[in-house]
Amino acid sequence: MKRYLLLLVSLFILACGGGETKNSANTNTSIAKNINKDQDTPAEQGGYGFEAIANRLGFETYKWSENNDGTYFGDPKAKKGGTFNYIHSLFPRTMRVIGQNSSQVLNSRTIASLCYESLLSQHPTTLEFVPSLASHWYLSEDKTEFKFRINPDARWWDGMPVTSDDVIATWDLRMDETILSPFEQMTYGKFERPVAESKYIVSVKAKTINWRNFLYFATMKLHPHHILKDLDGTAFLEEYAFSVIPGTGPYIIPEENIKNQESFTFERREDYWAKDSPFNKYMFNFDKIKVSAVKDNDALQFEKFKKGEQDVFNVARSRRWVEETDFEASQKGWMKKQRIFSEKPAGTSGYYFNMREWPFDDKRVRYAFCYLYDREKMNREMYYNEYGMMNSQYSGTVYENKNNNKFKYNPKEAVRLLAEAGYTSRNSDGWLVHEETGKVLSFTIITQKTSAYMITPVQQMLKEYGMDMQIQFIDYNTMIKNVNARNFNVCMLAYSGLVYPNPEGSMRSHLADENDNNNVWGFKSDRVDELLDEYDICFDQQRRIKIIQEIDGIFNEVHPIAYSIARNYSRMMWWDKFGYPEWMLSRYVGEFWDAFYYWWIEDNKVTALDDAMQNGKQLPIKPIDMKYWPDYLEKAGS
Repeated sequence: MKRYLLLLVSLFILACGGGETKNSANTNTSIAKNINKDQDTPAEQGGYGFEAIANRLGFETYKWSENNDGTYFGDPKAKKGGTFNYIHSLFPRTMRVIGQNSSQVLNSRTIASLCYESLLSQHPTTLEFVPSLASHWYLSEDKTEFKFRINPDARWWDGMPVTSDDVIATWDLRMDETILSPFEQMTYGKFERPVAESKYIVSVKAKTINWRNFLYFATMKLHPHHILKDLDGTAFLEEYAFSVIPGTGPYIIPEENIKNQESFTFERREDYWAKDSPFNKYMFNFDKIKVSAVKDNDALQFEKFKKGEQDVFNVARSRRWVEETDFEASQKGWMKKQRIFSEKPAGTSGYYFNMREWPFDDKRVRYAFCYLYDREKMNREMYYNEYGMMNSQYSGTVYENKNNNKFKYNPKEAVRLLAEAGYTSRNSDGWLVHEETGKVLSFTIITQKTSAYMITPVQQMLKEYGMDMQIQFIDYNTMIKNVNARNFNVCMLAYSGLVYPNPEGSMRSHLADENDNNNVWGFKSDRVDELLDEYDICFDQQRRIKIIQEIDGIFNEVHPIAYSIARNYSRMMWWDKFGYPEWMLSRYVGEFWDAFYYWWIEDNKVTALDDAMQNGKQLPIKPIDMKYWPDYLEKAGS
C-alpha cells in the first residue's frame, strides 16, 4: 500500500499536549524500564502472537527488506552520543503540537517528530506506510473503515502502555473546539469517534470516502489518555503552553530543560521502546539536541555558528551565501558548504494580502502591487540569480497551473489598474488618493526585522507610483498572533510545500470568516469548494493533479499573494565533525532538520577537525552541489 508523505501543512504551519496532574505530567522523567509484558491479552485481541494470525484477520504487515529499506532509515555506521547544537530565529509560541499556536515549523520538525509518534510512519523514499506505534493495519474494501493493532511493547515516557484509549483520547482532544484550532475539527471531524475493539485494536470509520482519510488518521500524533482524561481543551492549552506532555518518541524534554524564550533541550531516551526497531536503530543518534533562540538577528546567529556555538547553519540569504561564507574555516574545509538538492516541494512565499479589508479587498489594487513588485530585478541585483520566479501555490511541481499570470514588472498596467480602482490623483506628499472616499492609498506590512533587506526595496518600488507601504517590524510570534487574529493589511510569510497538496485548510470558504487557520487572506470561491469536495473522494492521482491545477488557476486569478522567489535546494554549512548517510538529507524533506534524525558525531572527524584547527591544516573540500536525489531519479529512469 502506498503511503502518502505528510509534510508540514503550512508555513508557519503544520502542529503537543495533556497531563494528569501538574507534578506527574511535567516531570517528563523517562522511566519505562523493566516493564512487565502483557501476557493476559490474547493474540486475537492484539496481544502477543498477533503476527501469526494478522493476515487471516485481514490486516496488512509491512515486510522489512534490508536491501530495499535499510539504507533509507539511517546508516549502519551511525553512532550514538554527543550534543547537537542548533540556533533558531524564534522560540516556539507554545511547546504543544496540538491546539492554538502549535502550527509552526519549529514545533512540527522538532517537538512533534522527536517526542511523539503516530500509529503508522512513512517510508522516506517510497512513501509506503510502515509500522510505528501500530504494527499492523486494516483498510476496508470501500476505504471507509480502518483498524490498527497497537504494538503491545509501545510505551509512554512514564512507562504506561499505549492502548486504544490513547487513540480515542487524542481524537477527542483534536475535536474539542476549546483548543482553538478549527482546522483540527475540520480534518478529524470527517471520522466517527474511534472505537476500542480491544486493548490493542482500535477501529475508526470515516463519514465519507476520502483518499486522505487513512493518511491523516494513521499519521495523527498520539497523546496519552491517562493524562488527557482529566483535562478539557482549555485546561490542556494552559497546562502545556510551555511544558511537554509525555510522548512515546525517542526523545524527552524535561521541564528543567525548557528555558522560556531562550532554549529547550531534547534528551535521548535509553529506554525508548522502539530503539531496536529496524526503522529506528540507525536514527536519533545524538544524546542531546539543544535548540536555542536568537530572535530577529540572523547576523548574530551566523556569528555564533562561526564561533562554534552552532553546528549547522541554514544559509537563507543569497548575499551571505555568495559574499560571507569565504573565510578561513570554510577555505580550509573545517566547515563544509553545500547546495543539497532534493525533491522537496518549494512551498509558497511572498506578500500575503488581507482581502477582508481595504485596500486589498479590491483585486485591482492587489494586481497593481504585483506589477510594481520587480522580482526579476531583485533576483539579479540582490539575490545573485540564485532563484526562480514563483507563480503558483505549487511552484515547480506537476500541480502548478502553467497558465497562471506571471506578473512581470509592468508599471504602466499598474497605473491603469489603480486609476480604474479610483486612484487618479496624488496629494501633496505624493500618495495616491481615492477620488470618491478621499482615502490615501496607505497600508502597513507586518514583518520581522530580519526581512528588512527584502522589503525596503519593494517599499521604494511602490512609493514611486504613489502607494504608501508602511513597515512595522515585530517579532515572529507577535506577527503570527496578529495574522491569526486577522489584524493585518499585508504580511510576509511562507508555507511549506507538501508532496500531496492539501489546499483545504487554506482555501475552504468558511475558514475565511474564522480565526486561527491557514486561510489567512480571506479567500472564498464556490468553485474551489466544489473542487475540494471532488478532490477528497478522487482516488485517481492524474485527476487529482488536474483538480489542483484548476484550483491553482482560480486562486491565481484572485491573487491573494504577491509571490516571491523560490529555489529547489538547501544551502547549508556545518562543522566537519558529523557522519551522515550517503544521501545526506531525505528525499522529500531535504532540509537541515534532517540532521536531527539521521546524522551523528564521527569521532575521527572530531579529532581531525581539532588537529586541523590547532595547526592550521587543510581538510578535504566537498563539491558545492550535492545531487544524490536527482541522480537517484535519473538512475531509476523516473
